[in-house]
Amino acid sequence: MGAGQERVFEPASGDGPVAPDAGDGRGAEVRTAFEGMLQIRRVTRPEHPDPGSVPAAWELRRPLRAVALALEASGTPASALGPSGERIATGYRVSEGEAPGSARVEWAGPPGSGATHDEEEALAGCGAVLRRLGWTVLSYRGPRRRRFLEVEPPPGAHP
Repeated sequence: MGAGQERVFEPASGDGPVAPDAGDGRGAEVRTAFEGMLQIRRVTRPEHPDPGSVPAAWELRRPLRAVALALEASGTPASALGPSGERIATGYRVSEGEAPGSARVEWAGPPGSGATHDEEEALAGCGAVLRRLGWTVLSYRGPRRRRFLEVEPPPGAHP
């Protein structure tokens, strides 16, 4: 980074490099970003009895970022890719969902990692985190019977 350039925080999507250890300041960055998200919810929905349980408009416009931030802040590990594009870590992977404004969450890992064996329990944990934060979470089986979650805005929500 050159002088005057600021690094922008990006939550781990599961399709990037291995996230730095919390000791590298990553944990503090994640906590700050997540607390900022909750504060935005409180400020933009003061009339709601529990504004922390309803996604804010910016989350609805950027669901991949919001979902990845929620999962990373919960301590759920993200998958990761190596320099050649090979999967090198087991964890969640957030990508575009089927419907506009939705996200897809899969449990991915390198070949032989056991990710397919762990996906039902791991995705149930991901779903619980996201439901607590007000997202609608639907569970599906895709090709080769692999499970995934489709994460959508709650009914009636719009950016």
